[in-house]
Amino acid sequence: MAVTPHVSHTLRSVRWARLPPALSGHSPLVFISVVVVAAWIVLAALAPVFTHADPLAQDIAHRIQPPSLTHLFGTDQLGRDMFSRVIYGARISLPAAAIVVVVGFVVGTTLGAVAGFAGGVLDELLMRITDMVLAFPIIILAMAVAAALGAGLIHGVIALAAIWWPQYARVCRGLVLELKSKEYVVASRAAGRRPSSILLRVVLPNALPALLVMAAIDVGRAILNFAMLSFLGLGAKPPDPEWGSMVASGAQVMDQWWVAATPALAILSLVFAFNLAGDSIRDAMDPWLRGRR
Repeated sequence: MAVTPHVSHTLRSVRWARLPPALSGHSPLVFISVVVVAAWIVLAALAPVFTHADPLAQDIAHRIQPPSLTHLFGTDQLGRDMFSRVIYGARISLPAAAIVVVVGFVVGTTLGAVAGFAGGVLDELLMRITDMVLAFPIIILAMAVAAALGAGLIHGVIALAAIWWPQYARVCRGLVLELKSKEYVVASRAAGRRPSSILLRVVLPNALPALLVMAAIDVGRAILNFAMLSFLGLGAKPPDPEWGSMVASGAQVMDQWWVAATPALAILSLVFAFNLAGDSIRDAMDPWLRGRR
């Protein structure tokens, strides 16, 4: 029996309405967050195209100029164009945050998967080490590591990456403990597959989606924590156009609001966008939340 255009349109509408808001486009905040992240990536990749000034070039004659058509974000204490510095700052903050999250994801997922799947003494040892690291706030441990290594952009990234893994280890272990009792894992054991093959080919692929959602949210946290390290003088150092160090420099001239406000708003926009995007992916993947919606 042929389906009339009206019925066909109704069926498509029903199917569309049943999709989670993150996928159906009903949530404008999701769209905005994706646009913000994509815009910052494009700006960082094509910074020379969008800026006309060298972010390190000093012009004392035009120091502390308010936002204008010539300098969209004004100038700082040394006459450097703030718009160029904010755009070029994305070239530091985004890759630094991505490296921190990727390293933490790989190390933490590996340790958590091994601990949860192996169990026994190895599980206890790895989890006690994880608990020791988790007992301290991330920024405090990062400050300690960065102070030991010395201030600098690379040292700041290493300091954060070195202490970013425990949360992934803890979450991955819990997921593996839950998954290894499933019927398909038990069937794989009964079929004689090697434990390493079961872990890599059966268990981990089912645990990765939740961990990837966590990683998407963590990019914003990594940007914020890296900016905090630089603000405290333990991350990127001047004259590098890094957002945290720029906020610290602007704090010295608080009456000239744009010097600190523009990099701070850049941090806020990316952290907010990554958090929204990660939450939306989580909502789309969570059956309980889908049922409530």
